[in-house]
Amino acid sequence: MEIITTTDHLKAVCDEFASETFVTVDTEFMRETTFWPQLCLLQMAGGKRAVIIDPLAPGLDLQPFFTLMQNEGVLKVFHAARQDIEIVVYLAGIVPKPIFDTQVAAMVCGFGEQVGYENIVRKLAGATIDKSSRFTDWSRRPLSTRQLEYALADVTHLRTVYKKLKKELDASGRESWLDEEMAILTSESTYRTDPADAWRRLKFRARDKRGQAVFMEIAAWREREAQERNIPRSRILKDDALAEVAQHPPKSLEDLRALRAVPKGFADGRLGAGLLAAVARGLAVDLKSLPRMDEAPARESSGALGDILRLVLKVVAQTEGVAPKLIATSSDIDAIAADDSADVPALHGWRRIIFGDVALGIKHGRLAIVFERGEARILPRDKLSRSRVLDSASGG
Repeated sequence: MEIITTTDHLKAVCDEFASETFVTVDTEFMRETTFWPQLCLLQMAGGKRAVIIDPLAPGLDLQPFFTLMQNEGVLKVFHAARQDIEIVVYLAGIVPKPIFDTQVAAMVCGFGEQVGYENIVRKLAGATIDKSSRFTDWSRRPLSTRQLEYALADVTHLRTVYKKLKKELDASGRESWLDEEMAILTSESTYRTDPADAWRRLKFRARDKRGQAVFMEIAAWREREAQERNIPRSRILKDDALAEVAQHPPKSLEDLRALRAVPKGFADGRLGAGLLAAVARGLAVDLKSLPRMDEAPARESSGALGDILRLVLKVVAQTEGVAPKLIATSSDIDAIAADDSADVPALHGWRRIIFGDVALGIKHGRLAIVFERGEARILPRDKLSRSRVLDSASGG
């Protein structure tokens, strides 16, 4: 087992890997007590060589690794790449490219929505992985042999998984579908963490515009505090407390102390003063500058049409052999039910071709769902007799 602990050793390996067509990459990290992920281990494999890099080794400079990640002549293969890439962006300010995410590729190839690495390795590489080390403390040294073997297996089996998925994609003609997804994963905007957008990731429905303004400001304040202190957001203030503050904006320390979801003693520290300042900014915002309320993450139920479009998604996914989750989300479907021009992924690119246009066809009566021998199919309405159509208007 080759473990790299010096910069010279790392540079030699990365120089060798620079001549490969692809390398497989994985990371082990911790973030239970931090905002930013703490990189604890790096694993890479080329065609014949697999290595473990110890980023916690004294004096080790990871620059040779980052240089390889920027080498566009070498494909970087990950499984569930987003968090691995996020770590590279945080540490080096670069996005690895080009990349191939085997989790996304597996969904495109019809392996289902929850494509766990162990399952895909078993199906495509005929191997099993000892999962007992998955949730160990990767920051402790020395690492056990079992931990190191588990970490290395993540990249050695990934070589076989990649080759077989690439072959399936080539045969299916869906390489462009994967390319669209990889373009998102290699876009710098995917990894921007602007505190002003923090409210969009939270489930909160303001009662009015003023409550929305306050919520946006205090969510941004919490995000900045968490980033600067490098601690989890919940260690600053929990989501339910943010919601209560937005619903009942405190104007004084006494008001803040009276809120049940705010921890005792919070109001009397530096964080209390910072939160009150954020509330004041929210109360002073020009309401005309706020985004429309329906741009918030939560959407009203789309009712019967939404239910029908969810059935359409199921039929399309089964017909195309693609995981439904990859084609459209529940919020995508609600948006399409409400607006033909909704700016959602399901109405762009390959998703529109296989699902979005079909969903709009169903919505406007150009297409219909029929059942033949117990199976649902989607066909042009003008080719069907009324007795065969599952008509949402009649419920028959």
